[in-house]
Amino acid sequence: MDNRPIGVFDSGLGGLTAVREIHRILPHEDIVYFGDTGRVPYGNRSRAIIRQYARQDAAFLLKQGVKAMVAACGTVSSVAGDLLSRELPVPFTGVLEPTVRAALEATKAGRIGVVATEATIRSGAYAQLLKRFAPAVSVYSQSCPLFVPVVESGFMLEHPDITKEIAETYLSGMRACGVDTVILGCTHYPILKPIIGEVVGEAVRLIDSGRETARRCRTLLEEHGLLAQRETPGACTYYVSDRIDDFSKVAGIFLREDVQQEVQLVDIEKEGGAPWPTV
Repeated sequence: MDNRPIGVFDSGLGGLTAVREIHRILPHEDIVYFGDTGRVPYGNRSRAIIRQYARQDAAFLLKQGVKAMVAACGTVSSVAGDLLSRELPVPFTGVLEPTVRAALEATKAGRIGVVATEATIRSGAYAQLLKRFAPAVSVYSQSCPLFVPVVESGFMLEHPDITKEIAETYLSGMRACGVDTVILGCTHYPILKPIIGEVVGEAVRLIDSGRETARRCRTLLEEHGLLAQRETPGACTYYVSDRIDDFSKVAGIFLREDVQQEVQLVDIEKEGGAPWPTV
């Protein structure tokens, strides 16, 4: 048993969807969350920069004494997940494998769509892993670069009709492909789940990467004997690299509850001095 916190990070606040699910299934665990709001989105960055940012984010969380780490970011999981898995001194999971396994369990027709950031789609990580586990499956991938800023800014709350038009532009082709399951390959995307579901069709199963990653996190802690031993609810500490003024409002969208805790500002370039060589 181990009462140290779980570390969770994302390029922005989308990883809070995973935090919400971790709290739901592991209510006694403390969590330290870092959202790199100053450099969001990661999805249009180069592979080298994404891996550099991932190392800095992880290094900062290690300094907070975490017992396990979650990259609640599809881009990081796809581009730097292998790196973090090899090099981190604590148990680690990204969103990739748990989400892929859930999609394969859900599909009946073997036709799976993947919606994610440009970097994630460009990496081919989801399609490759789906094909490795199930060679006969058909995969249809679509990058949706505007989804992250639409969510991070709260734009979808004020302009749901325009947000739906954006989703139609991205996803109408996927609907025509006849997919029966769609992976929401970025933890920001579950916030748009009602709109995405309406566009691709109500019968299509949407796989929430945050939820599946939280389930994997629980398994990881169980396997390593790291579950917290306390009766009181766990607490969450929040850090961001920019935009602290509207944190409570935007974070509340992801967590579906009011955020009372104060958020702390971090100079990630300084505090995230990575214990690894530069990429």
